[in-house]
Amino acid sequence: MTAEAPLTAAVEAAAPAVPGPRARTTTRYLRYGAGKVAGAAVSLFAVLVTGFFLFRLIPGDPVKTMTGGRPVSAEQLDAYRREFGLDLPLWQQFTEYCGKALTGDLGTSYQFHTPVVDKVSEALPNTLILTGTAFVLYTLLGIVLGTRSAWRHGGLGDRLNTGLALTLYSVPSFWLGLLLIIVFSVGIGPVPGLFPTGGMESAGEEGFAHVLDVAHHLVLPVVTLVAVEYGQTLLVARSALLDEMGGDYLTTARAKGLRDDQVRRRHAVPNALLPTVTLVFVNLGRTVAGVILVETVFSWPGLGGLFYQGLSVPDLPLVQGLFLFFAGTVIVMNTLADLVYPLLDPRVGR
Repeated sequence: MTAEAPLTAAVEAAAPAVPGPRARTTTRYLRYGAGKVAGAAVSLFAVLVTGFFLFRLIPGDPVKTMTGGRPVSAEQLDAYRREFGLDLPLWQQFTEYCGKALTGDLGTSYQFHTPVVDKVSEALPNTLILTGTAFVLYTLLGIVLGTRSAWRHGGLGDRLNTGLALTLYSVPSFWLGLLLIIVFSVGIGPVPGLFPTGGMESAGEEGFAHVLDVAHHLVLPVVTLVAVEYGQTLLVARSALLDEMGGDYLTTARAKGLRDDQVRRRHAVPNALLPTVTLVFVNLGRTVAGVILVETVFSWPGLGGLFYQGLSVPDLPLVQGLFLFFAGTVIVMNTLADLVYPLLDPRVGR
């Protein structure tokens, strides 16, 4: 053993450990995730500010609207304004609103005289029933039709699927909903009225009959959302699969003797689903936020109908709280998509 051996061992022991590839990857992901979360927090604050000032541009005095047209003295109106803090300077109303919102207090509804959080919690399950059902159906429909169209691109089926998807995607949801009500609820010509014109349930139904009744009311609003929303998923899935179809790994799979259907299901489609997974998260938030018109048209007792009621007053705490919830849902889902994507494709976030 040479004299330099102890010195070399001491130097190696004192040298800092070099992080391995896995540690570096984890560090990069944490930095990437922290940046995305910070961006989401800034976006939420911007929504908070926008919502507060935006809805104060709506014409009308909420205090006079709350009186229902009854003759009320100026002293009583001033008492209402003091009760709801509307007599304070605008900057003070804003600071109090932001402070309460950070603690989860969105204020008290002018027309329902209950906390906004309670009204949102009450209507949220109804919205989730509608949007959840529509989301699952239009996502599956878009992926299946999109992958089949791409695999046989240029054919008659591809042209019909793409044309129909583009057409329905450009149709306003409220217009399509009204059209479905006229044809399938009211009835037109030989087509009888098969479905309710609105609402979520009929009176007097219990047990399994109640479940069937809710499903019966659910058909037309779900069809409206699916028809308008599935096209985007179809087009993204089709485009992603077309990009993968020229890959060498597909040629290798065919050379190994795999059938065309196996090549598509085992190799091409899984790799093409990465952009679609991102779209799924984005669509989930967008569907919850974009259901306002559909719920209003079909008188569905969810968050969309509640938002419409709040705008008609205007019920400032209610519409501000719902606006924050809708925008926050979109921001959270976009952030989740950003956080999940590097786990599916390590090239992202480097």
